[in-house]
Amino acid sequence: MPLIDTHAHLDDPGFDADRDAVIARAEAAGVEAIISVGVSADSSQTVLRLAERYPSVFAVVGIQPNSCAEAAPGDWDRIVAMVDHPRVVALGETGLDRYWDFTPFEVQRDYFDRHLRLGQERDLPVVIHCRDCDDDVLAMLREASRRGPVRGLIHAFSGSAAMAEECLAMGLYVSFAGMVSYTNRKFQPLRAVAAGINADRLVLETDSPYLVPHPLRGKLQRNEPAEIVHTAASLAELRGVSLEQLSTKTTANARRLFGLS
Repeated sequence: MPLIDTHAHLDDPGFDADRDAVIARAEAAGVEAIISVGVSADSSQTVLRLAERYPSVFAVVGIQPNSCAEAAPGDWDRIVAMVDHPRVVALGETGLDRYWDFTPFEVQRDYFDRHLRLGQERDLPVVIHCRDCDDDVLAMLREASRRGPVRGLIHAFSGSAAMAEECLAMGLYVSFAGMVSYTNRKFQPLRAVAAGINADRLVLETDSPYLVPHPLRGKLQRNEPAEIVHTAASLAELRGVSLEQLSTKTTANARRLFGLS
């Protein structure tokens, strides 16, 4: 049963003691590829080294909105220098965040715009973070779309059905993480969106080491790529398809999006 984890933070220090075992467990669980995502220039350099070391790991390089305020002069040039590496499959994680107050919003917007423009110039997908700012993200995506096609996905999607539909109309993919497996009332609207979204634009992620899926939530202190099978099972049940059908479809979608052979 093939699976692809489209968003993990394998450079997280929580994996330092057993990273080899984490990747081995993922491969044993059927995870054919792990997209490891940077959040700063240093983090991006680390995930690129991991992608060079592990055949199943691919790198996404960029500066996450909550890290933009800490970016040093020259950090963006470092990101640009990495994008032509053959193990780099996307830019990010980028986007906007009004939940945390780590980076002035105009600085976030500046860096999001840089990622979008570079993605369009290099024909690379962009991995987009969106927290408590759906309208702001959509406005920037509309602006980018007026320049030309925008490739990428909204990671760990938590928005409305209307947002999902507009993102799909712009050509983006939508990724669901462990939240879609949570059955408490707060997450029912998200589960409804996940149940009805276009199957051709649907992908899966763990956001490891975060967002532990049900039924492991509260039992594990750390998520890891092998646990994507639980998110896949929950989403398959929601959509009324077999786990095999869902895993095959989402894996094909992820391969198409990231240009994986």
